[in-house]
Amino acid sequence: MRPPSNPIVSGIFVVRLQKFLADAGVASRRAAEQLILAGQVAVNGAAVRRLGSKVEPDRDRVTVSGKPVRARKKLYLALHKPRGCVCSKADEHGRPTVYELLPAEWRHVNSVGRLDYASEGLLFLTNDGDLALRLTHPRYGVRKQYVVTVDGKVEVAQLAPFTHGVFHQGERLRALRARLRSATKSESVIELELAEGKNREVRRLCESQGFTVRRLVRTQIGRIKLAELKVGKWRTLTPPEIKTLLS
Repeated sequence: MRPPSNPIVSGIFVVRLQKFLADAGVASRRAAEQLILAGQVAVNGAAVRRLGSKVEPDRDRVTVSGKPVRARKKLYLALHKPRGCVCSKADEHGRPTVYELLPAEWRHVNSVGRLDYASEGLLFLTNDGDLALRLTHPRYGVRKQYVVTVDGKVEVAQLAPFTHGVFHQGERLRALRARLRSATKSESVIELELAEGKNREVRRLCESQGFTVRRLVRTQIGRIKLAELKVGKWRTLTPPEIKTLLS
């Protein structure tokens, strides 16, 4: 068993044992820690009972209760979420879920953040918890762009509160950028850029100004754009795209 070390040592990738078990789908990190403390986990034939121990996934042989554990391949998917489905794996109201759009063998991935039932657009799904944290935690400030269609004609001056910040239901909401794309008597199209991703933040910003949302589409996360990805379709992210999200 190798001593604790940095994530990469001399070109060799190492990871905490409990994280390896969680990523492999054996148990949650907390449950994996209990398995380690109980002496049920072995590395290269030797029982490991010390939390924080690390393994080399490509070289070490890990077993739980004598059964081998293999690293699960990391999946990174971009999906064009349709309107009228939820991001949960199961819905108590029987509504369709985004997981029904994926191959059955890939349904162990998790959505990175959410889009509500009536919203559509770019959604990432992955089994990489570190990437999910980086994309959703406010401290990383990953920018997301939305295109919102609202009822009636909106004037440019009406968008100022979006970037100044508004208080709604006890929270301060703010867009980094707000631009009026078009406006007619019947409807207006607004482009917003946000970094925090609070619950239903775009809709709540619009509600705070009395705007009724007709359509809400997320068009970009970080540098990754929805582009030509058709509604209900998915694709795997390329290695350069994954690198930009982790950088």
